[in-house]
Amino acid sequence: MQAASQILKATPALRFDVFYDYLCPFVYRASVLLQNVGDSGERTVDVRWRYFSLTQVNSKDEGWTVWDATDAQARGRLAFKAAEAARRQDAFDGFHMALLRARHEDRADIDDVTVVEQVADDIGLDLKRFRKDIADAQIVSALERDHLSGLAEHGVFGTPTFVFGGGQAAYVRLSEAPAAVDSVAVFDRLVSIAAEEPRILEIKRPLRPSPD
Repeated sequence: MQAASQILKATPALRFDVFYDYLCPFVYRASVLLQNVGDSGERTVDVRWRYFSLTQVNSKDEGWTVWDATDAQARGRLAFKAAEAARRQDAFDGFHMALLRARHEDRADIDDVTVVEQVADDIGLDLKRFRKDIADAQIVSALERDHLSGLAEHGVFGTPTFVFGGGQAAYVRLSEAPAAVDSVAVFDRLVSIAAEEPRILEIKRPLRPSPD
């Protein structure tokens, strides 16, 4: 059997989906990993980022949905709308990483519209159009579509969840955002298990108890 690194080197582009929520620190770490891999030039990855609301997953209110709520009622809802507005300007990738960094590096409140607009302005989006798109009542339909698809088609329960071409899905938690020099090796190992070895259902590391 070829090693994952050999297979990936020979593949023109590895295409896969990632279901994600901007509030999730594990999404930030995975996004840094994937950005580093792409920047390395050693692997070609084509990621389709798909929305999945942890606020929705954690809701105990039967019949309540993030997409039918207001921004004030649902944490993370504004961020999904903003990402879709950036997508309408063909600027999703830049906005995606900038918003994640604002949340997880700068500890900014991404449920605050002024924070989200500052991120959009910093990457050069047309703010007038951005505001108009965020106000579009239909913009949350992408969140509803992706979230329900993740549940029904792949059984997604948390973020980030990677879904590869053969339908193999894996919920991935990194302990930290890897350094650029380590990212390709980490990515190859992830793919070798998550995409190529379906017999491994779960790996969970026990934590050594702290001394009293």
